[in-house]
Amino acid sequence: MTWDTTAASGVPGPVAGALDETRDKFVPLAAPATASVPPLRLRAPSVDPDDALVIDPPAVLAPMAGVTNAAFRTLCYEQGAGLAICEMVTAQSLVAGDNRSAQMMAFWDGEPVRSVQLYGTDPACLDVAIGIAIESLGAQHIDLNFGCPVPKVTRRGGGGVLAWKLDLMRAILRASVRSADRFGVPVTVKTRIGIDDDHTTFLDLLRVAQDEGVAAVCLHARTVAQAYSGAAHWDAIGQAVAAVDIPVLGNGDIWEAGDALAMIARTGCAGVEVGRGALGRPWLFHDLADALHGRPDTELPTLGQVCALVRRHAELLVRLMGERHGMADFRKHPAWYFKGFPLGGELRHALAMVSSLDELDALLAQLDPSVPFPAAELGRPRGRQGSPRTKVAMPYGWLDDRCGLDLDLSDAEGDVSGG
Repeated sequence: MTWDTTAASGVPGPVAGALDETRDKFVPLAAPATASVPPLRLRAPSVDPDDALVIDPPAVLAPMAGVTNAAFRTLCYEQGAGLAICEMVTAQSLVAGDNRSAQMMAFWDGEPVRSVQLYGTDPACLDVAIGIAIESLGAQHIDLNFGCPVPKVTRRGGGGVLAWKLDLMRAILRASVRSADRFGVPVTVKTRIGIDDDHTTFLDLLRVAQDEGVAAVCLHARTVAQAYSGAAHWDAIGQAVAAVDIPVLGNGDIWEAGDALAMIARTGCAGVEVGRGALGRPWLFHDLADALHGRPDTELPTLGQVCALVRRHAELLVRLMGERHGMADFRKHPAWYFKGFPLGGELRHALAMVSSLDELDALLAQLDPSVPFPAAELGRPRGRQGSPRTKVAMPYGWLDDRCGLDLDLSDAEGDVSGG
């Protein structure tokens, strides 16, 4: 649900910017002038270029556990997202017929693209899982995630450290692309720069991905050691763009539309993927759509306009889960939506405990819709950040070779949270 910008309060538009290396201050960036950024075109190897899956604008909602369900994806599509990917599901759980995984992959008829993100460590299992996702769930796009930084996953050889085993990664990508190509469905990959500054993997992995028919790659410009802390290293995205011919999407520190323009201008990436920047701000995709279509001047939403999106989000969650479970799921979102607004502690607490749409309506009615957006929040990180790790947890001897074909990593598919 986009708003009528002509009715906005006249507050200046978003300031492009990013946080500096110390993460303690906001550094404005000059948003570069830009022509319209062309759509992203994704295709399986056997598909004619004219029949490619078109993502316009090339602004993608990244999968986030517990967030990117059908309700939030629909809200972001309504705001202008070109693609919204479902919560990540492991190949093992899908093949095993896990009910929760099936629920996480529930799609609504109105979603423009049924986009599924899978994670797996076994080529044969991924082959079967992709077939299920496409044949049974109607997936039109498969994204493979190899970026999870969670220690209990990496210490088993999974997540973001898996890319070190390049021969195994080639086998995984070959099996995945061939499986999806039977149905003409494109496969993309999300990865990180590497394990740490001394063990980078992204350039090798991108070249293998291109060789095996992957349609595009998204690079989260942080290492596993960084997790979600520190500044994203955008220069690595530029290196990735220069290394391969397939499209490269940039991910990391996109907090405002101006950041996306700056990343594209600096790196030459084909588009952006946004995760934490959209928490409590699905309207960021409205700004991104304008910016990537050559219309960078946007208005900030007033409190009333944010309230309209809050109500819409809650309504969609109730539709998805029923009022009891939908409103329980909703309770984590008001803290993100109203960050920086002068609500007061009592009202914030009530919003975090809301149990019905009627109760939510009564609480929202107490707010002044004319309050302008808190400009001090622009460009500031949202969601988890944490601290960098001095040592990444890995199996003993993990770095000794780059093969991995003889490993059993089935235990590395549990507790994965994306990347």
